Amino acid sequence: MDLQLLVGLGNPGPRYADTRHNVGFMVLERLARAGGASFRNQGRLHGLLAETGQGDRRLRLLMPQTFMNDSGRSIRAALDWFRLEPAQMLVLVDDMDLPLGRLRVRAAGGAGGHNGLRSTIAHLGSESFARLRIGIGAPGETPEERRARTVSHVLGKFSAADRPVLETVLQEVEAGIDLIRRVGLEKAANRLNSFRADPPPS
Repeated sequence: MDLQLLVGLGNPGPRYADTRHNVGFMVLERLARAGGASFRNQGRLHGLLAETGQGDRRLRLLMPQTFMNDSGRSIRAALDWFRLEPAQMLVLVDDMDLPLGRLRVRAAGGAGGHNGLRSTIAHLGSESFARLRIGIGAPGETPEERRARTVSHVLGKFSAADRPVLETVLQEVEAGIDLIRRVGLEKAANRLNSFRADPPPS
């Protein structure tokens, strides 16, 4: 996979920092730090942009600042500006259907109830773009419980007990992105999709 653009989904501003919905932002912030890069606001892209690496190893990191429900506007602008195809992009997104500690890579697919992916699909006119779903767990067992608690769950912060698992997950995602660039999405997916970080025993 000729990965040129890495997009983390989340909501802008300090109020939403470190919330479960912003786990995509967390990954990009780590990558920028590791690469000695800093994010700058790019009005034309409706987002914050950082670049790591040189030449063939250059990777653009985009954090849309449009709020989650309009993420696709920023992504469309970035693809157009850099003259990239959706096939050169990977979207990092939180997923309530996966428990914390699990990951799921897909080369394409629907929104799965996620407003950020829904917006991206709408703006691209296609579901054919790679996404890495990062499990954040569900806020309840029953559909009723989940519906009632979804907003407070995704906009809530990870608990102290979750933090060690989250750290392991973020490390794995970082390694996984490097693996995708080296061996391609399909081979990297074998490792990422079987990854499991279990919470410590209580």
